[in-house]
Amino acid sequence: MQKSACLGYRVPNVSHQRGEYLMSKIVVVGANHAGTAAINTILDNYKGNEVVAFDANSNISFLGCGMALWIGNQISGPDGLFYQTKEQFEAKGATIHMETPVERIDFDAKVVYATGKDGTPYAEPYDKLVLATGSLPIIPRFEGGDLENIQQVKLFQNAAEVVDKLKDPAIKTVAVVGAGYIGVELAEAFQRCGRHTLLVDMAPTCMANNFDPEFSAMMAKNLEDNGIEAHYGEGVDHFEGVDGKVTKLVTDKGSYDVDMVCVCIGFRPNNELVKDSGMELFRNGAILVDRHQQTSIPDVYAVGDCATIFNNGLDGEPGYIALASNAVRSGIVAGHNVCGTALETPGVQGSSGICIFDLKMVSTGLTEAAAGRAGIAVKTTTVTDCQKAPFIEHDNPDTTIKIVYDAKTRAILGAQLASTYDMSGNINMFSLAVEKKVTIDELALLDIFFLPHFNAPYNYMTVAALQAD
Repeated sequence: MQKSACLGYRVPNVSHQRGEYLMSKIVVVGANHAGTAAINTILDNYKGNEVVAFDANSNISFLGCGMALWIGNQISGPDGLFYQTKEQFEAKGATIHMETPVERIDFDAKVVYATGKDGTPYAEPYDKLVLATGSLPIIPRFEGGDLENIQQVKLFQNAAEVVDKLKDPAIKTVAVVGAGYIGVELAEAFQRCGRHTLLVDMAPTCMANNFDPEFSAMMAKNLEDNGIEAHYGEGVDHFEGVDGKVTKLVTDKGSYDVDMVCVCIGFRPNNELVKDSGMELFRNGAILVDRHQQTSIPDVYAVGDCATIFNNGLDGEPGYIALASNAVRSGIVAGHNVCGTALETPGVQGSSGICIFDLKMVSTGLTEAAAGRAGIAVKTTTVTDCQKAPFIEHDNPDTTIKIVYDAKTRAILGAQLASTYDMSGNINMFSLAVEKKVTIDELALLDIFFLPHFNAPYNYMTVAALQAD
């Protein structure tokens, strides 16, 4: 099924907010998740606009979150990791220039300058501009970092190169540098491919930015139990090689023989086109936007990983959370606003999840540690209980839940869950709870259905709320 066929991106109850609708020439720079959402929103809801998009890549809409599944042979191939094509956009009337990087933008003259793969120059004027330039991997300049088989993993082409190199039986040991979501997923993938896998990170545990220590400890044990050799609290110093290929990873605490290294320590917003323009930027370089996704330059919008979000866990403060889900929503908001519909983003909670060797973990909002760093006084409540009614004898593993709430207002600020059971849908309720400032006391009396096949009469969410101080 072509998913784009059902992606109308229509937002209910906003038609009354539309101002005078004038057809415009809209240029979009970047056509991955955020850009794709913006383009589809414009084309599906506002006929008659001229839409022109530029993208430096050769493909659109690659779901990088499925990259590790492909590398680890958990899916048969990469075809399903794309949900939009150039041809589908063109069928709706857009002009799409692939493999055509934008080199500069004259914001005063309102002209985008780009060069195609064949050398064709473009000077594209615009009425409205949407920047969806995404993020770039952080690659420190380690000594030996240019050795063969030191890989980065973000684009489809990066993943395809890794898949191809794993066909070489000489690649027996793979080190993953960075133990965030992507690093942990890749560690699982390499282990599933039969490689001895090392996981290296300066942090004291894995996924330290997404979960509190007791949850990270569950995943750390899961990785260890499945043969991953973890080296936490170690910083990479340099790489060594023979005949131009990497053979050794050296940290501040040890030296390890390797045949391949994947570096995935994080991403930074791609602000190359605007960093010298005078456009207002966030402290990490992301483009600062308002709730309409508009930048400080008139008629210029920014969406996705290149732009800020509003963090509801921190009372709507601007922040930076690079997730495809956030990117899509920001693209929808911008698509309506560039066409005259005043639509504000409600903000985000940073909801996310991961599944590694059947251990499923999800989170939303603030962890207790993140709240502490922000200077917010919080309380927590934690429960571990079976997923279903206790008398269900099969497929009824334990689930652990932790809820973080404001010590003064008692508003729910975040939640984390972990289980081998797929309880992931519960996190969406907590995401909404954070956005709407639901209190822990309101959760305690929330009407949550009961059926033994699914949960317990006193389910762990209710119990956690009831036992809160």
